Amino acid sequence: MRKTGRDDVAQPHIKRGVKVGEAIAQDIVRKIGAEGLAPGTPLPSEAQMIEEYGVGRGSLREALRILEVHGLISIKPGPRGGPIVAEVSAAAFGRMASLYFQAARMTFRELMEARLVMEPVMARLAAERREPDKVELLRSIAQGTPLDDDAGYLSHSGDFHRLVASMSGNGMLNLYSASLGHIFHDRVSGMFFPKARRAKVREAHAAIAQAIADSDADAAEKLMRDHMQEYATYVRRKQPALMNEVVGWR
Repeated sequence: MRKTGRDDVAQPHIKRGVKVGEAIAQDIVRKIGAEGLAPGTPLPSEAQMIEEYGVGRGSLREALRILEVHGLISIKPGPRGGPIVAEVSAAAFGRMASLYFQAARMTFRELMEARLVMEPVMARLAAERREPDKVELLRSIAQGTPLDDDAGYLSHSGDFHRLVASMSGNGMLNLYSASLGHIFHDRVSGMFFPKARRAKVREAHAAIAQAIADSDADAAEKLMRDHMQEYATYVRRKQPALMNEVVGWR
């Protein structure tokens, strides 16, 4: 941060080629992280930030719009409204990523291949960094997966994979993997294993959970890869045309 000599107003350091609105957005994100602002925390009012940064209303609103589009803040309407810190969301990250995927004409085949690489690696990391309290929760989710209730089955299966990802201890892998999951399942909504095959899924989840509990990284990685490959094969058979379909901006 630097000061203007006359008005002693703080302004963000602007790199060459970076617009004022982008520089302000970058500084707001830096402050959110540095100050540890939790989701739901109100940011200073528009008037306060205009004074703080010494810029016009247009530049500030551009900065806030950038952050809102990326899902990092929300704007509460009304006289007592204003910018509010939003939760870092895999769904929001996935929406922005899907824009690039569509522009680059990336397909669902590539998305599926990326998931087949990442999820087994995260299972390996979860076993290597074993967290006893989360291991018990993982076992409970796996064993408690209902077979006849579609909504319950889908919810437990999603919770299982999200928990394994979080247990990897790698926030970047966790965010990216979860975002791909959101994109994928949004497109194939309602496509999950039939009831006759769900007992096998529950067994696979239980085996993965046990491998993680035993800190058996090799087994955890292999079991997750086999499990993901089985689902990928199922989707290919049910919707073969999907594999060559370009991922659309969500």
